[in-house]
Amino acid sequence: MSDKTAVRTSEAPAPAHTFSQGVRKGPFVQVSGQGPVDPETNEYLHQGDVAAQTTRTLMNVKAIIDASGATFDDVMMLRVYLTKREDFAIMNEAYGEFVTKHTSNGVLPSRTTVFTGLPRAEMLVEIDAIAVVTD
Repeated sequence: MSDKTAVRTSEAPAPAHTFSQGVRKGPFVQVSGQGPVDPETNEYLHQGDVAAQTTRTLMNVKAIIDASGATFDDVMMLRVYLTKREDFAIMNEAYGEFVTKHTSNGVLPSRTTVFTGLPRAEMLVEIDAIAVVTD
């Protein structure tokens, strides 16, 4: 049985609390929920702009996926958490552009979108991911 290991990268923000950026066990990678945070400054970016926040958040998710040894083509599922239902179409457009650009095999990941409260008022979106590494 393979060990569970933390996935760490300076290309995504450091966790603010007691959790890992991501965890890998065998071929499975779980990325913790990411927000629109600059990894260098830990500042929340693009206040009020759900499209820009979605892109920044997906950049953070991708950085953790890459650090795990997976690629975006290995992503099986993305879960998107939004604070406002009216932001769905804007998020969906930015999400679609990013995911299409970073998926080379034409098979897009599955997705669930949930409307909820988020830990910080600046956050309009949070995204987590599950990938299966195909070394």
